[in-house]
Amino acid sequence: MEQDDPAEALTELRERRLGALELLQAAAGSGLAAYAVWALLQPGFRRVAARLQVPYVGASARQVEHVLSLLRGRPGKTVDLGSGDGRIVLAAHRCGLRPAVGYELNPWLVALARLHAWRAGCAGSVCYHREDLWKVSLRDCRNVSVFLAPSVLPLLEDKLRAELPAGARVVSGRFPLPTWQPVAMLGEGLDRVWAYEVPGGQQAGEAASSQLPLDQAAPGPTSASVPGTPVSQAG
Repeated sequence: MEQDDPAEALTELRERRLGALELLQAAAGSGLAAYAVWALLQPGFRRVAARLQVPYVGASARQVEHVLSLLRGRPGKTVDLGSGDGRIVLAAHRCGLRPAVGYELNPWLVALARLHAWRAGCAGSVCYHREDLWKVSLRDCRNVSVFLAPSVLPLLEDKLRAELPAGARVVSGRFPLPTWQPVAMLGEGLDRVWAYEVPGGQQAGEAASSQLPLDQAAPGPTSASVPGTPVSQAG
């Protein structure tokens, strides 16, 4: 299955022109100059190693749609690691993925997520926690969404492999997990998302492949592959 080059995706991300709303959300993600100074002084912020910190870039509407397409209909707890302004968690709840929970370290974004949930009438139905995603236990999670930088994905693989139960599904946006074998993918370029499944559950590709157009369904097995197995390279 084709794997995108993270360097090319990063270049596309840098060159992408942001709309007014995205600029506002990026400002919230960075916390503005005042927040940046304040955050550096916070003990909780300093406890997160620099190599584990991930800049915030909000998911596009198409990315959210693709994530939901690869998770829709699955039972169990759904979590978004690094949930930002909460858009994926809110959309997951609306399409029936419940409970839906977001974990985000930036207090500005947690407040913004809760505001969005309140405006949508879902304040009592979705949960946003201000927590370091690296310290969150995933042992009761069945569905995981991540939009993280490629530099932290190898460490994330270790965490997912150690904590997720058999049959859990992980959907990674913008960048694929470096060594796991995807069971499905949707979209192109920055809108592409990859689905992975922890072995031991039901056939991984059945639900996802039924939602993939034939021209977007990647070749390869539809059943779950063992995480940690490198993707084969076509010669």
